[in-house]
Amino acid sequence: MGNSKPIKPYNLTRIARVTGESLPGETLPNPNQTHIKYNVNATDLGIMWDKGDGEIFIALGDTYGKCWGGSGAGPETAEWRSNVLAVSNNRNPEEGLIFSKMITDGLGSAKELICAERVYGREWTIIPTAGVTVGNKHYLHFMSIHRWGTDGNGRWKTNYSGVAISEDNGHTWVKSEQLKWENNKEYDHRFQQAAFVKEDGYVYMFTTENGRHGDIYLGRVIEEKIEFKDEYRYWDGSNWVEDERAAMPITNGPAGELSVAYNSYYKKWIMIYLSPKHDGLVLRSSQSLTGPWSEEELLVSRNDYPRVYGGFIHPSFNDGKQLYFNMTQWDPYNVFWMKVDLVEEEKI
Repeated sequence: MGNSKPIKPYNLTRIARVTGESLPGETLPNPNQTHIKYNVNATDLGIMWDKGDGEIFIALGDTYGKCWGGSGAGPETAEWRSNVLAVSNNRNPEEGLIFSKMITDGLGSAKELICAERVYGREWTIIPTAGVTVGNKHYLHFMSIHRWGTDGNGRWKTNYSGVAISEDNGHTWVKSEQLKWENNKEYDHRFQQAAFVKEDGYVYMFTTENGRHGDIYLGRVIEEKIEFKDEYRYWDGSNWVEDERAAMPITNGPAGELSVAYNSYYKKWIMIYLSPKHDGLVLRSSQSLTGPWSEEELLVSRNDYPRVYGGFIHPSFNDGKQLYFNMTQWDPYNVFWMKVDLVEEEKI
């Protein structure tokens, strides 16, 4: 049925820095200068979604200021914020991902959107995983971190996943009391990290369990009912059902930090995520959100970009043979703007 040839990536290019200060000898463009303008010396992720009005939001994770340690996350005393938000409206992806502004506090620093308890073993931090805009409201999916893993293999634990809502263009966010997916005592609940897409009047929610070692599941809700958890339905392999416990994988992992977007040139959905099995970011494609999804294609190898994670697709540049995305490296703990060429298998 239709065109089932998988899409493959090739000719990967790092175009520019998105966040942080350029390293000595680094020649990459650094248009945002976030360490000077917004007190953002180090951060990660860079989850993007169309917010309307020709702009996109970019949600970033644990963020540090001037006293950042210079490698990886922390220390906590370095003006730590669990999550921050940028806005972009540039239309030339070859120039980089250029911020028009960040949401700031009264002193000009990028401000924390959703506060955590900051108690390790109870709630240490709150990390954004996905965003979507419906009407004039913005919805930010997040995970409440119980504790990070200590083995270095992406096995952290969450308390729950939830959604925060903004009605003032991203300046303030309120946690929804209803939209919460509690983790279980085994810490393997299937709806803890998410990627949102909108299609045919629905918001689709791709999910994994906490960490980077689960399969990939799918839920959806009618756009106008996004704030009502009992309106969500979950794919059981054949049908959309009410019971989230009946959800079956749409494709196998292990997977972490999902991102999904539709490419109108190839008329296929594209998914990227971190695969511990391949030791890097991988790409899959499908004609349908429910699959079948193609086999994993290596997109970014950790041999070339050590300790890479967090690949997130830009929502506005998916009408051609290229894919533009944000990518994080733990060393340096910052975000970079990437491009890769795409081709259908038989044309390689």
